Parts: sequence; C-alpha cells; structure tokens
Amino acid sequence: MQTRILTILEEVLDREEILQDESMKLHTSFHIGGKADYFVSPSCEEKVRTLILRLKEEGIPYLVMGNGSNLLVRDKGIRGVVVRIGQNLSSYSIEGEEVYAEAGLLLSGLSKHILAESLEGFEFASGIPGTVGGAMTMNAGAYGGEMKDIVKAVRVLDSNGEIREIPGEDMKFGYRRSRVIEDGLVVLGTRFLLKKGSYEQIRSKIEDFTHRRNTKQPVADYSAGSTFKRPEGHFAGKLIDDAGLRGIRHKDAQVSQLHCGFVINKAEASCEDVLELIRFVKKTVYDRFNVELEEEVKIVGEE
Repeated sequence: MQTRILTILEEVLDREEILQDESMKLHTSFHIGGKADYFVSPSCEEKVRTLILRLKEEGIPYLVMGNGSNLLVRDKGIRGVVVRIGQNLSSYSIEGEEVYAEAGLLLSGLSKHILAESLEGFEFASGIPGTVGGAMTMNAGAYGGEMKDIVKAVRVLDSNGEIREIPGEDMKFGYRRSRVIEDGLVVLGTRFLLKKGSYEQIRSKIEDFTHRRNTKQPVADYSAGSTFKRPEGHFAGKLIDDAGLRGIRHKDAQVSQLHCGFVINKAEASCEDVLELIRFVKKTVYDRFNVELEEEVKIVGEE
C-alpha cells in the first residue's frame, strides 16, 4: 500500500513536495498528533486537482488541511495522505476594492496587505490564526464580523474534479460552517469585496482587536483556538468557568486560566489527554446546566 501511494504521489508531485511518516505535531498549533503516512504540499492548483483525482480513483484516504490551527490529530496519526494547502498556494492580488487570495495565505498576512491599500471590512480577521481556505470552511469570525459578510466568491475544486467559482451567497455560510464540508469541496482561493476607508481608522481597529485578543486569549499557549462552539443562548467559556473548571488540568492538557473556552497543551499533552479533559468538561457542564457543548476543534486521525 505504501509503495503504491508513493508511486502515485511521485507521478504528480516533485520529490521535495512529499514527506513520509511526518509528525503532525510539527504542523498543528496544538503541537499534538502522531505521524501521517504521507504529508504533501502541492505547489499549484493543477497539482492539487490532479492529485486529489488520482487519490479518489485509487481509493486512497486523504485529508486536506491549511495551517493546522483548528486540528486535533489523534495519537495514532493519519493513514493515507495529508494534502496541505499552505504557503505554496499563498499569492494575492488587489484591484480597487476587490481582493483575491489563494487558499494557503494566512489571514494575518492578508490583513497587512489589505491595510496597506486602506481597505476596510477585513479587520476582524486580522488575528485569526488560519488560512483563507480554512476561513471559508468554517466561516471564520470574530468581534462581530464573519467571512460571509465580505466574500464575493469562492474558487473551489468540486467533488467532480472541476474547478469553479461559487458566489458567496451560495456558500451556505452559517455559524462555523459552510458547504465546503457537506459538498466535499476543496477551497483554492477567495474573492473578497471590501471598501475604501481611512488607513488610520483601520489600523486603530486592528490594534484594538489585537490588544483584546492578546489580553483575553491564551495566544502564547499551544491550542487549536476555541475548543467549543458557542451554545445557543450561552457562552461556552462562561459555562465552563461557572462550573468551576477554570484551570483544571489532566496531565499536560488544561482548561486555560485566561479563557475557559480554550483547552491548551501545557507541554507534552497527548491527543487522548485532551480528549479526556474535553469529555470531563462536557459532562460537568451538562450535569450542572443541562447544556451540551459541541467541539469546534476538528478531531482527525486513526482511532
């Protein structure tokens, strides 16, 4: 099986784009996870398309990822192929009030380019630690803004292997969801529609959001961002705090002292350590408040 996979990968990719038995700790913000059989970084859209079509044809499992900022990888790792759409696909262009960015570009980097053009509307995303592709998948949002507010169209590879653009209004954006997962789409890029504004006002807004994030969230710790989705009518962090779980720890997995909505890796936590803590938090909150928490972090890998 491994030899067959490698043969297929080498038909499509250059050798330097292929890593074998690669630790996922190196590619996730949680710094957790076992090895992926193969970890590849295609350098262009056509390679992404050709590779995924070949993997599908051969029935080889694959996972498409971006910056790994919302992933918790199981300790046994990932079988098959991890296809990373990252810095190899991170170009951008700005024409007037329209911005096009490839899926691998970090939101933080794109935010700087947009600020330089005095375009407003993207400020909320400046500190989100993910890529454009991940932001489309999850309809990323913060401080009252969401991707659905500024997306004109999303360039995707669809389940039939065709590359096409889907208008923003047809992306079925909702709270931390879009049609990317349900339709089996691979995001290749996004067209944003912003508007001209005041450079100083935009910069001030970004600085305010950055300060709020840095003082209220555990940005210096290993995590995958908010661990739980916001339950309707509640805030996950407040429920966890009110349940007396601030700072509770299971081995090296801990509910953050700074923001209870984050489970963090203090040093060498395993995936199972984090999952055990998540299960305990969910049960405690449900027993106390009859509210069921749902994970926002995406859990992947071999069980």
